[in-house]
This record gives sequence, structure tokens and C-alpha cells, in this order.
Amino acid sequence: MGRYVAKRLISLVPVLFGVSLIVFFLVRLIPGTALEMYMGTQVEATPEQMEELKRIFGEDKPVPVLYVEWLGDILRGDFGYSLRTGRPVMPDIVSRLPLSLELTVFSLILALLIGIPLGIISSLRQNTLGDFVNRILGLIGLSMPQFWLAALMVIGFSGFQGWIPMGNYVGFFEAPLRNLKMLFLPSLAIGIGFAAVVMRYTRNSMLEVLQMDYIQTAKAKGLKKGTVIFYHALKNAILPVITVTGFNAGYLLSGAIIVEEVFALPGMGRLALYAIFQRDYPIIQAIVMVIATLFVLVNLITDLIYALMDPRIRLDEVTR
Repeated sequence: MGRYVAKRLISLVPVLFGVSLIVFFLVRLIPGTALEMYMGTQVEATPEQMEELKRIFGEDKPVPVLYVEWLGDILRGDFGYSLRTGRPVMPDIVSRLPLSLELTVFSLILALLIGIPLGIISSLRQNTLGDFVNRILGLIGLSMPQFWLAALMVIGFSGFQGWIPMGNYVGFFEAPLRNLKMLFLPSLAIGIGFAAVVMRYTRNSMLEVLQMDYIQTAKAKGLKKGTVIFYHALKNAILPVITVTGFNAGYLLSGAIIVEEVFALPGMGRLALYAIFQRDYPIIQAIVMVIATLFVLVNLITDLIYALMDPRIRLDEVTR
């Protein structure tokens, strides 16, 4: 186990290096530079002032040179300073990260609480009206964009006091119940599409497992239906759901970007949007690196959980 984890952690290095290359050069393909956004169309400056501004905004050197310098700073734990505010990047991100993580975890929990029971019901009532309705609801959930659903929720629930944050966000440790109440709709907007995915995976996996011989043997022994379903069948049918959950956790975190803006939540996603609008490269790069790191770590944790759930998998054998 330890050797496997060590190898996986080492394998993260080239992945994150590739992400750093892509994000650094890709953000500079966005039309307009940070200096142009800062200057606007009405401001004039002398050549000396322009040279100084280019130096401040990092436009006085070739992009490859800037990348090498930025990568060296990251390795020292320095993610740079915001081009708009002049503040260090990481404190701003760290202050907003708990909200984005809470929103992602809450979305994940809601998706699992909705998707797994519906998937089990559909598998037990295959080709019935209930199964048909669940499958249609799943298709609808997959088809609805998160930002569109979030906007509908804002319109539909704007009259209900306390359900829409709208600049009045409170942290979990300040008022837990109020915090969860305010995050319910944003989390539902993010998680409902994933709930449809979970439902479909659970249904298909349960249908396959329920046909296996050991399930028929358990039924023949006279075990209760609930024991057969939840102890024997679901324990094995849940493995593909764990896999897809790990892969989608990172996507849920990235999906929070638009939803945070719709609900006016002061999270990392909203900070990323403003940084893109203002061409604040250090913030964009740092946020992408943080999300990428969380994404690969979640995938590693998913693999470990998968191995713990299925004793047939031996991580030490995978590393050979």
C-alpha cells in the first residue's frame, strides 16, 4: 500500500507540470493583456511610463522566460502577486477555498443521496413505470446546464427569505444551519446532473449483480430481501459508482465557478471569473493549479477506497 501511494504521488509531478505548461501559455492566448485592461482606451502614458508598466505587468520579457521564473517561484511556494490588487495570490485563494470545497462536498452528498436510491429502485423495478420515470428524469438531469438551472432557482426561490445568499453569505462555523440552508440550492444546481449519472451507473451495476449466482444462492438460503440487496448486491454494485464519483468530484469543483457567480457566493470560482475578466494571470494560474492538484489527489483517494471496498484488488500487485 505504501509503495503504491508513493508511486502515485511521484506520478503527480509530470501531470502537474503539464498542467502548469498548458495554463501558463493558454491564458495568454485570451484577447487583451492585463496592461491593456488596466489602461483602457482613454489613458495615455509616456514611453518611460509604458516600459515601467510592462515591467510591473510582466510583459517586458518573452513568455518562455516568464514561465521559467513563475515555475521557479512555485517550487519555492510563491504563487506571485495579483496584477490588480498587488496582494499575494495564495491568501486570497485560501480564504475562498473552504466555501468552494464545502459547496463541492455538499453537491456530491446530495447527488449520492438522490442517485443511489433511485438507481436501486430502478433496478428492482426494471421496465416498469417507476423505472421509466426515473430514466426520463435522469436524461432531463443530464441535459440541464448548471448555470441555467441555477438561474431558474434564483428566479423561483428569490421570494423565500434565506434561501438565496446574494451577498449575505455566512460561514459554516458561524451559523451551521443557516450556512447549509444557503448552500442547498447552489449545491443542488451543481449536483443534480451528477445525480443522474449516479442513478444510471447504480441501476446498470445492480442489474448485472442481481443476476449473479451468489445472489441467487443468497435468495435460496432464505435471506431477507433487504439483506440480499443492501449487504450482498449493493456492496459489489457500488464499486463502479465509487469510480465515477472520484472522476467527477473534480468536475463538480470546476462547475462551481459559474454557479458561485449566479448565487453571488464569494468562493474560489467567483475569484477565477473576475481574474479572467481582468486578465489577472497570477490568480488564474494559481487557481487552476490548486484545482488540478485537488483533482489528482481525489483520484488517488478514490483508488484507495476502491481497493478497500474490493478485497480482490491488491495495490501491491498493481505496482509491479
